[in-house]
Amino acid sequence: MPRELIAPARMEAVFRDYESPPLESDEIRVLSRFGAAKHGSEMAMFQGYAGHRGNFDGNLRLFTQESQMVKYPVGLGNICVGDVVEIGPDVKNVRVGETVFAHGSFRQEHVWKADRVRKLPAGVPWQAAVCLDPADFALGAVRDGHIRLGDAVAVFGMGAIGLFVVQLARLAGAHPVIAADPIPLRRDVAQECGADIVLDPTACDAGLEIKRATGDRGADVCVDYSGHYTALQAALRGVAYLGTVVAGAWPGSYPAGLDFGAEAHFNRPTIVFSRACSEPNPEYPNWDETRLFSVVWRLLCNGSLKSEPVVQPVVPFDDLLEAYPKIATAPEENVKLGVEF
Repeated sequence: MPRELIAPARMEAVFRDYESPPLESDEIRVLSRFGAAKHGSEMAMFQGYAGHRGNFDGNLRLFTQESQMVKYPVGLGNICVGDVVEIGPDVKNVRVGETVFAHGSFRQEHVWKADRVRKLPAGVPWQAAVCLDPADFALGAVRDGHIRLGDAVAVFGMGAIGLFVVQLARLAGAHPVIAADPIPLRRDVAQECGADIVLDPTACDAGLEIKRATGDRGADVCVDYSGHYTALQAALRGVAYLGTVVAGAWPGSYPAGLDFGAEAHFNRPTIVFSRACSEPNPEYPNWDETRLFSVVWRLLCNGSLKSEPVVQPVVPFDDLLEAYPKIATAPEENVKLGVEF
């Protein structure tokens, strides 16, 4: 019987046996080979910090307490890559033996609708597949922030999404691209991904250093994927007059201390909240999440975006009971947790 990784309660990770169902006519069975977590969204569930808000009412477009967003047990993991071992009779676009991927938790075996999966082309690393989701959010942030040729850009938070914002900003012609993160491992990866300047915001005044690095003007666009209020404050300090701050992270509730009466009031930046999966997108109908996925998948496949440095560490499936909680308890050891089945 296959196993899966779940959180039965807050800050708990356990393996659970499950039965793999018979296939419907339009489904395929996939044996997992690789996978990865999505740290931001999953931590909201695993650590439970999104729970106090209740659940989002799509009609009212606000959170209510009538139901809860965080419901245990919850599956852990975001995208899996695997080999097709069985197909339903109506499946025409997928063959047994092909390598495919889709959104799915850390399960040894998946049953997916055939029209949900993408094929992994020969020669493309599996890391590209598990980075599709963070990369589409990064592209959404770049577009929402209107990053253009010659812009100075500062990015806070060198998790997977922030690292792809760095790369996409460079592809857009931004200079300098400044990366800020307190974790040495992530700063090193940011340099590997093309950041011109890296900052440790716990060792310097990041807003001031951004001004100094841009001839005292400030960054045209600051993008925050750290989810920490001090980073958003530093972004407000470092952004240029009438510049743009893109708030892309899904944080818990910020504590007291975020000051909108200081630089934010005097420099009048535009604050944009970016979320690629909230449809319709700001540029709808020309842009939607399907198009964002299409663009970043092309860039991941042709090597324009680096995925392999982003996925680390990579651990065996059997080690997840120890490795997964470290996303929360030992973030200095993680960029984006990968798994080999």
